[in-house]
Amino acid sequence: MAKVYVTRQLPPGGLAKLEKEHQVDVNPRQRPLTREELLETVRHYDAVICLLSDTIDARVIEAARGRVQIFANYAVGYDNIDVAAAQAAGIYVSNTPGVLTEATADLAWALMLAAARHIVAAHNFTVAGKFKGWHPTEFLGRDFCGATLGIVGAGRIGQATARRALGFGMNILYYNRSPKPQFEAECGAKRVELEELLRQSDFVSLHLPLTPQTRGLLNKERLKLLKPSAIIVNTARGAVLDEAYLAHMLKTGRIAGAGLDVYAEEPKIHPDLIGLDNVVLLPHIGSASWQTRLKMAEMAADNVLAVLAGKEPLNPVRP
Repeated sequence: MAKVYVTRQLPPGGLAKLEKEHQVDVNPRQRPLTREELLETVRHYDAVICLLSDTIDARVIEAARGRVQIFANYAVGYDNIDVAAAQAAGIYVSNTPGVLTEATADLAWALMLAAARHIVAAHNFTVAGKFKGWHPTEFLGRDFCGATLGIVGAGRIGQATARRALGFGMNILYYNRSPKPQFEAECGAKRVELEELLRQSDFVSLHLPLTPQTRGLLNKERLKLLKPSAIIVNTARGAVLDEAYLAHMLKTGRIAGAGLDVYAEEPKIHPDLIGLDNVVLLPHIGSASWQTRLKMAEMAADNVLAVLAGKEPLNPVRP
């Protein structure tokens, strides 16, 4: 029986299969492990199920060398793990692709709708007792029908987000490093360069993984290309855009609105984004449905079970 450590409490039942075969210990604290706690913990376990909030860098991997066989990330992204260092140490890395696609696409749309129709501001206005009757110019928002949606990163989640736009009668542009012929055929999507997408889109939804190439991709110069009436949504990674300049654009009316579920320095949020009526801020809940989070736990457990049985993980991540 191997020893498995889970860095945060996961949804009930997600680790049931793993617990039948191995000893599973879960972080009992309602917070991530500190750096020192993580470094000490990995020395004593054969497998670790970790979260995006756990920085698995070269130092942690060195501490785990010779004992840990797999870091199973409870996420589809894995920018928190030094995958090359893990491979060099003979440690597998896995993720949870596919299972959170639809939930995250749903949330991207929740953010677009909330930002475009001033849902949060209107809710706060109403519960504060300010609603005195229907007014023809109050909380005027943006229409979706006939508007253009720009998808930046046309992977699983980007394509799922675009498919939902068909029901709203929208035109779809996308930016991706490679063409997606089937996606184009299914959704009538047109592949364009990033600059053209930003100039033409009424709504922009970001679905990029965080890599050295995508970090800061939507910089000040590119954000300036957005229409003053545009709304931008980010459910990918905070560091793909310049949060400080985005906040400046929101404050000065240079952009109509934004919806953010991710931040460059989570859980810190850029202070200039706080308190603005034209931005909706969420605490990284893109995958936060009961069904999805349970499936993620089961997938992470299955990856661990495979490795502890002497096999490759079902969802291996390589440099």
